[in-house]
Amino acid sequence: MSGDNFYFGDNVNMTGGTGNTGMVKNVGAPAAAPAAAPELLAAIEGLRSRIEELRGQLPPASAQLLDAALPAATGDAEVPAESRQSALMSIAGIAAVVGPLGQSVVEAVARVIELLGS
Repeated sequence: MSGDNFYFGDNVNMTGGTGNTGMVKNVGAPAAAPAAAPELLAAIEGLRSRIEELRGQLPPASAQLLDAALPAATGDAEVPAESRQSALMSIAGIAAVVGPLGQSVVEAVARVIELLGS
């Protein structure tokens, strides 16, 4: 099997020549992330407004936990899907602990999770 060549990635062979200035790379730009569906954006906005209503009724420590989870849960931060799921579940847990006051937040989180397909 002498002489069999297997190349992975770029392979450049040059024999002689003058004025060689480089290698052309015909690579397209990375695909942009797909835009979120309008229904998902509306659900996230509803979640934000419900969290804002609930936030004023929480002890400071719980309010800080909500603030910390919000960017990952709402997509304001670049996070993996698992981290987003975890942030949403944290928010739902805090809302569930406060009882009826947090029920609308729990429902909003459930809707966002449903739309994300998680």
